Amino acid sequence: MQYRSFKGTKISEVGLGTWQLGSADWGAISDAEAFAILDTFINLGGNFIDTADVYGMGMSEQVIGRFLKTVDKEVFVATKLGRRQDGNNGWPQNFSYDLMRVQIESSLKNLQLQQLFLEQLHCIPAAELQAGKVFDYLRKLQDEKLIRHWGVSVETSEEALLCLEQEGISSLQIIFNLFRQHIADEVFEKADKKGVALIVRVPLASGLLTGKFTEHTKFAEKDHRNYNADGAAFNAGETFSGIEFSAGLQRSKEMAELLPDDRMASWAIRWILDHPAVTTVIPGASKVVQVQSNMLASSLPSLPVITHQKLRAIYDEKVKPVIRGHY
Repeated sequence: MQYRSFKGTKISEVGLGTWQLGSADWGAISDAEAFAILDTFINLGGNFIDTADVYGMGMSEQVIGRFLKTVDKEVFVATKLGRRQDGNNGWPQNFSYDLMRVQIESSLKNLQLQQLFLEQLHCIPAAELQAGKVFDYLRKLQDEKLIRHWGVSVETSEEALLCLEQEGISSLQIIFNLFRQHIADEVFEKADKKGVALIVRVPLASGLLTGKFTEHTKFAEKDHRNYNADGAAFNAGETFSGIEFSAGLQRSKEMAELLPDDRMASWAIRWILDHPAVTTVIPGASKVVQVQSNMLASSLPSLPVITHQKLRAIYDEKVKPVIRGHY
């Protein structure tokens, strides 16, 4: 495993996304399965885990908290706030200082930590980012030592550029993959110059870039790849990167033919890591074998420039024109 700098801290360039450990939007995962996934990740050199308070309404955080008590290695946990819909914490009334503090204290309790390594705003309304008060609150919470760093998970390049103007921001979490390549042109150079870490989510386009799906693949009723396939529940970009499933299958096959071998998931992550502005990639995993495939990317050689160019051509000509949702 290779490591990259997050504001002076060395974190694994392949992290672990844990939406699936909430057992809500990807199917149920038992504690035993979750611990096996987390243990494999740590044993393969991973040390950066991303979660959120809404992943199973605290369940993902709680599983991670219990797991952390079983390991003696330093693990850096990032979580997110802003999308809870319970009582007075409900969307979109999440953004006072007092309510943000309540949410952070809840995450600390779930994770059994005294301080969060990274707290991130979780794709909150653009109007709240523009108003700017949430950034003042994060700075105050940082001064109070509840959080070490703060960042923002965004949906669009416009939001990313807006956040980059904020003093003290440590990270941006973005969708970036073979089905969402243009973000590099619009954001990467500025983030790199400002020393802001880039955390890449949805790196495998909800599994479309693994080469494992077919036209006969079916998803469970409560799997977001079923109920949000058309962006009915939240931004379409979070599911299949906004690509219609059958079109995504075809483009995935075309791109797979350009890769060195049939380990598409590993190479798709390697493609992301070939961008030096990226700090870490956070693929999810619901099986140990998926963790192993994801982590392999760190040890693969960079893809040839000509391969990058051909993959970009497919994107420009056949993918970008049909992306749905705001980006």
